[in-house]
Amino acid sequence: MFFLMECLHNEGVAEARDRLRPVHRDWVKSGGAGLASVLIGSALWADDGSAIGHWGILEAETPEAARAFAGGDPFALEGVVREIKVTRLADTFMADRVSPRMTL
Repeated sequence: MFFLMECLHNEGVAEARDRLRPVHRDWVKSGGAGLASVLIGSALWADDGSAIGHWGILEAETPEAARAFAGGDPFALEGVVREIKVTRLADTFMADRVSPRMTL
């Protein structure tokens, strides 16, 4: 199954986000130790250029695995993330159009 993950960040967490970025990227590359595969994702920015969150397209066996991936991200565990939304995508989602994946 495929999911859209949207994570909104707390205000005033730029320093923590910068510090945690390497371990966040490792989490993405590993798929959260196999919980999910990340096809693509990116930071979210406000109109003024400030970071406000991140998003990703995940492939996971279950909605619970997708949520566990999102909740286990170092950004979430260390208080950068204030809200996580995981929404299932249509069964007709064309994942093959996204290549290469971010998860190795």
